[in-house]
Amino acid sequence: MYRPFMIAAAATAFVVLSSTAFAQGTAAEAKAMLVKAAAAVKADKTKALDEFNKGEGGFLVGDLYPFCFNISDGKLVAVANPNAKNLIGTDGRTLKDSTGKLFGVEQFAAAQKPEGEITVTDYLFPKPGADKTPVAKESFTTKVGDLICGVGYYP
Repeated sequence: MYRPFMIAAAATAFVVLSSTAFAQGTAAEAKAMLVKAAAAVKADKTKALDEFNKGEGGFLVGDLYPFCFNISDGKLVAVANPNAKNLIGTDGRTLKDSTGKLFGVEQFAAAQKPEGEITVTDYLFPKPGADKTPVAKESFTTKVGDLICGVGYYP
């Protein structure tokens, strides 16, 4: 009697967690997370960047996550996507997708706009998870103090 219950509980947990963990975000949800991320940076930059990098505090939801670059040197300082951790410390202005598109340059256009104004960039990038195949992505970036932060979604 105990074993069937455990199997049923495990199966239910798997279905619930897998549907949440791999949920596909929308443009509206990405913009909402960007607003939340910007507020977190303004409140406590060090804590926010730590949460972004760990995917904590609601900053890794399905395939939505924030990323931030220093405006001064272009270095990526935070990203919650486990498939992009190797990019931390990279100059974001040099980032290009698998087609050769320099999407980092477009994202950095946000630094030239007033804080809170959003720049939209389309490019190819791998989703969080095991598959590292680049797929279509649209990111929203904005200036937040001395950073450019963004959140993208996979349409």
